[in-house]
Amino acid sequence: MRFVSTCIACLLTCAGISAKAQASMEPVFQLPDSVTAFTLDQFYAVILQYHPVVKQANLLPENARQEIRMAKGAFDPKLEVRLDQKEFQDKSYYNYTDAYLTFPNRSFVEPKIGFEDNSGQLLNPESTIPGNRQYFAGVNVPIGRGLFTDERRTAIRQAELFQNIAQADQIKLINKILLYAAKDYWNWYNSYYNFRLLSRGADIASEIFRRVKINVTQGEEAAIDSVQAKITLQTRLVERQEAWLAFQNAGIHLSNYLWDEQQAPLVLTARVAPVLQVNEQGLLSRQLLSALADSARVNHPELIKLRNKIDQLELERSLAREFLKPRLDLSYYLLSQPSAEKVIDPLNDYKFGLEFSMPILLRKERSKVAMTNIKIQSTEFEQSQAEREILNEITAVFNDITNTSIIIGQQTDMVNLYDRLLEAEFLNLENGESDLFKLNIQQEKLIQSQTKLLKLKSEYEKLKAELYWAAGIRNLNFTND
Repeated sequence: MRFVSTCIACLLTCAGISAKAQASMEPVFQLPDSVTAFTLDQFYAVILQYHPVVKQANLLPENARQEIRMAKGAFDPKLEVRLDQKEFQDKSYYNYTDAYLTFPNRSFVEPKIGFEDNSGQLLNPESTIPGNRQYFAGVNVPIGRGLFTDERRTAIRQAELFQNIAQADQIKLINKILLYAAKDYWNWYNSYYNFRLLSRGADIASEIFRRVKINVTQGEEAAIDSVQAKITLQTRLVERQEAWLAFQNAGIHLSNYLWDEQQAPLVLTARVAPVLQVNEQGLLSRQLLSALADSARVNHPELIKLRNKIDQLELERSLAREFLKPRLDLSYYLLSQPSAEKVIDPLNDYKFGLEFSMPILLRKERSKVAMTNIKIQSTEFEQSQAEREILNEITAVFNDITNTSIIIGQQTDMVNLYDRLLEAEFLNLENGESDLFKLNIQQEKLIQSQTKLLKLKSEYEKLKAELYWAAGIRNLNFTND
């Protein structure tokens, strides 16, 4: 019996199962020389560079720029030419040519230049021009509706705001991908090291069973001890097989995020493994919580979208109010002829126009203003609720992180205590006061506590990613320096 207990103690100690606290798991966390560490930062870098959804999100700002370009198209200079000619029974009735170039712009004044060339035997008297040709240059000026804003100016301002919305959507979409990726990464981390931990336990159980069989053969142990050792071995093998399946599936899920520069999917191999990069500086401080809350109020993509949506509605309301005014457009053009020798006289050589219109009841226009006011009020309510939910989510995740950190400390102490119980059971076994059954129970509890500690560490890392996601931090605070 002393020989068996000594062998068991040596095996467990060398395997790292009965070391102290966190050190008890260190051999399991040390990667073999043939395996390369694949960190979370490296994982993020691959996703941000090659993932199709990230590439799709990167198209959103370009789409917004094209929206602005399209809106600016309403201010492109415009050339128009109108030809109207009539010939009948060898008689030239009339020949009208009207060509002009307008220069729309973001001010309320619209310049216009052009010429008229009119001829014919039956020309309308008002279209008769000495010398048949006349040049003109002038402006159209709205002094009622359209003076401060119009559809074109509103459209381009809304397109500029849409660019901010597109950038917020880009951040939101990429952050969502990275959050899911982080959770799958830490599931992979948990399954990988849990498999290694249970594999170590299976190796130890196999060696114990082999030693017990030898002792039974030599008459130093009862035959029933080999049955107990066999049961323990089978249990460890089942646990290892289940852990192996979980590890394989976790790797498959993680491969969903891996692509190369040719957009070909990549598959994880056994040559890479996850590692834990510890960087807890200031993570659990109230200063960080306050900073994240302040940042979320200003930079959270959902709040940015709502603020810009309100600004777009404000522009829409300004345009709707503009339609409450009467339409009063003035036009003034200086006239000149190619052969004219005298200086143009602005008081005599001109064409002036005035156009006025106004609905009597303005029901359509007043309803448009009222509906826009309702939309603005509704969006402001949505903004207030969204901000409250975001700030509460940040606080809730921060509380989860704080609580999980405390539990990790308590679970580490529990691993220490189970380790001490296992060592005490070794002493009892050597003194003939225990047996293999009790030893297996203590070892089982130690492995369970270590497995739970590993899972808690994985959950803690997931919460870190979720905290930055809740605060709307771009790329979950990842910077690829």
